[in-house]
Amino acid sequence: MPVRVLENTAPSQVSGANSGRSSGQSCSLLGVGQAFSGTQNVSSVQKDEAWRVNVRIQGCDLEHGYLCGTMEALNVPMADTPVVTFWEGEIVDTKNYTFFTGKWEATPEDDIRHWSKFPSFSPLLVQVEVDGGKSLDLSNYPYIFMRWKEQYFVNVGTDCGLTIAGFYYICFSCSDGSISGFYYDPNSSPYQKLELKSTNDGRSGFSFSSYELQ
Repeated sequence: MPVRVLENTAPSQVSGANSGRSSGQSCSLLGVGQAFSGTQNVSSVQKDEAWRVNVRIQGCDLEHGYLCGTMEALNVPMADTPVVTFWEGEIVDTKNYTFFTGKWEATPEDDIRHWSKFPSFSPLLVQVEVDGGKSLDLSNYPYIFMRWKEQYFVNVGTDCGLTIAGFYYICFSCSDGSISGFYYDPNSSPYQKLELKSTNDGRSGFSFSSYELQ
């Protein structure tokens, strides 16, 4: 979902986080066609505000740590219609992607600060500080960490007054299909929180170990 620009601008002992490269995660609640609904808090020092948000997964390629989908913001004050964006995601599998972003103006310090806002990240912190989590095995970890980067607006122009310059740090719970995230963009309000719940659990039966696009 696009976000407003400010006018002034020991892990080896943790179950499911053993050392060694991940061979991939499997999660039946995250698959092509799966939908999620919730809110994103876009409050600033001037105003408290939250947008209703819908997300749908459109594609997934676990082998390459790839995910994509659409995000719809329903009550954006400056827009006459819901605003839809297309995003692509990086799955932190320690093979294709680590916890260190390495782009989009995010430093390792930014990464640690944002990932640390997820309680489920706490057991991984020490090893991530060492090597970005390269030596972690997350294949049986009950949470999947990702980055979502919006690529373009689907139904509005770039002159809509919104920005998709930043990206989301995402944590997905395999147990209940809930998603939490924090938006990062140096020129927008910090730590805008995304909170989503699955709206069609088990709908597709898609396993998070195959590839499909619709």
